[in-house]
Amino acid sequence: SAPQPLSPSASHPLGAFVFQPSILSSLQPISSSGGARKAAGLRLKAVASAPSLGKELRQDFPILQRVVYEDKPLIYLDSAATSQKPRQVLEVMDNFYKKTNANVHRGAHRLSVEATDMYEAARDKIANFVNASRDEIVFTSAATEAVNLVAYSWGMNSLKEGDEIIISVMEHHANIVPWQMVAKKTGAVLKFVKMGADGGLDLEDFRAKLSENTKLVAVVHVSNTLGCINPVKQITQEAHAVGAKVLIDGCQSVPHMKVDVKDLDCDWLIASGHKMCAPSGSGFLYGKLDVLREMPPFQGGGEMIDEVFLEYSTYAEPPGRFEAGTPAIAECVGLGAACDYLEEIGMDRIEQYEHYMTKVLFEALEPIESINIYGPEPKADGSGRAALAAFNHRSIQASDLATFLDMEGVAIRSGHHCTQPLHRILDVSGSCRASCYLYTTEEEVMEFAEHLKSTIQMFDNIESSFEID
Repeated sequence: SAPQPLSPSASHPLGAFVFQPSILSSLQPISSSGGARKAAGLRLKAVASAPSLGKELRQDFPILQRVVYEDKPLIYLDSAATSQKPRQVLEVMDNFYKKTNANVHRGAHRLSVEATDMYEAARDKIANFVNASRDEIVFTSAATEAVNLVAYSWGMNSLKEGDEIIISVMEHHANIVPWQMVAKKTGAVLKFVKMGADGGLDLEDFRAKLSENTKLVAVVHVSNTLGCINPVKQITQEAHAVGAKVLIDGCQSVPHMKVDVKDLDCDWLIASGHKMCAPSGSGFLYGKLDVLREMPPFQGGGEMIDEVFLEYSTYAEPPGRFEAGTPAIAECVGLGAACDYLEEIGMDRIEQYEHYMTKVLFEALEPIESINIYGPEPKADGSGRAALAAFNHRSIQASDLATFLDMEGVAIRSGHHCTQPLHRILDVSGSCRASCYLYTTEEEVMEFAEHLKSTIQMFDNIESSFEID
């Protein structure tokens, strides 16, 4: 049967959704007092119908073999912050530095030609990954630089006093702060779309704020805190109808599902490499070619020029216009290798597996009545939201829970997840967040849930002892 939500919590406007177990009915509890892997969590009895992609890919990720704190194998549930890197990506980068390292676009020698070929091949791979043309892909250091590129190149030069920018209250700081700076400089007005009662974006509130004064809609595809999947294609259609441009934050969607920029018809899309099995220091901006051609350079220097005279300079066509200086060549090559890795597995398969892991995660947390989980409930098959759960205990600080879980080898995130405005709306300073990816296994999630229960029980025992005293 489909999960049934409880009533929203009075202390948290979005409510805390708790789900009826269907997977849990086919699980058998085992002792949590023994070794780390053998005796913690709940053992899955029947997963033949949902083969574990996580187990299949396990050996691709060397760091996941690590044992921390003596006998505690690593359980990595912080992939929404950054993903781990498969050996296929690490080996490509290692080979680049060992055999091909040279500057790109600047030499006729063999190494420079090979390095340039690898760098530009990575651009082709990214373009294919999101169904764009190669000239529409700009390499950036991460999504934050990509947003700032659009904000400073387009926003500062296109917006004026009275123009309106619409963002949502669930945006990452990287999609808030640059637009605050633009608004302050240009006189444009920021408007914020509220959340609905289900913990997702309030589409009716978006429509109420959309007008002929709207010049930009910048919205997250998948919230890194609420886990909601926003209807960005519909938002784009409605924004374009009033003449506004649309930027989509794809950091939590591009690594987890098939994203087609032509189908979405957005003007820009940003993504970070480090969240999609690629190295930190890599990312990209997709922009419609006609839009990129209208944008002036973001930075000046080598590479982004056509010709330089003492009195003036002319600039390269996109994407080179926005790639000043020596790029992070190995990191971009690594991003291309990550696209190869994900494509070989298949984004449809990854998305389906994450639906399953969402189901496992939420039903593993269901018995813990003392926590509030934020965001919309998943559908019966685990679809409808991301494979992450941000939550708070009714009395234990998020940082305390994360610290004691770490002692058991469980890595989750605690804090505001770069969504301080959202947490203020939730009336909390921060939250815990457990997030899955293609390498996460069912057993890891079950073990995390058991360690969470035992940690909460430890705090309850401490509280009881003080009450007795």
